Amino acid sequence: QEPLVESGGGLVQPGTSLTLSCVANDLQITRFDRFVMAWFRRSPGKERQFVAAIGWFGVIQKFADFAKGRFRIARDDGKRTVYLQMDTLQPADTAVYYCAGGPQYSVTDLVGDYTYWGRGIQVTVSS
Repeated sequence: QEPLVESGGGLVQPGTSLTLSCVANDLQITRFDRFVMAWFRRSPGKERQFVAAIGWFGVIQKFADFAKGRFRIARDDGKRTVYLQMDTLQPADTAVYYCAGGPQYSVTDLVGDYTYWGRGIQVTVSS
């Protein structure tokens, strides 16, 4: 069973919005509320890139520069779910988006700080 499962991806037109969801299973992530959750993405031919992260209780949030003002991250601990709302999408946002979780307090943008990963979900922005 995958520790994290993403959903909500697809093909959208430029300028529109899309919300990704990521659900954590309770076998491997027993205390979801004590995990920092994050989203990364990988565009064709590029390295995995940090998008956004959210800490305990959703108080501390961190965004990549390209995501500030356009993307929002939220969590629902009762549903063991983290969301990424993306507005005003552009073709440059086309990528495979990955959900990640780390059992720590610090909200970071480093791939190595996250223990669990989803398989990723494709988001394509095209007219």
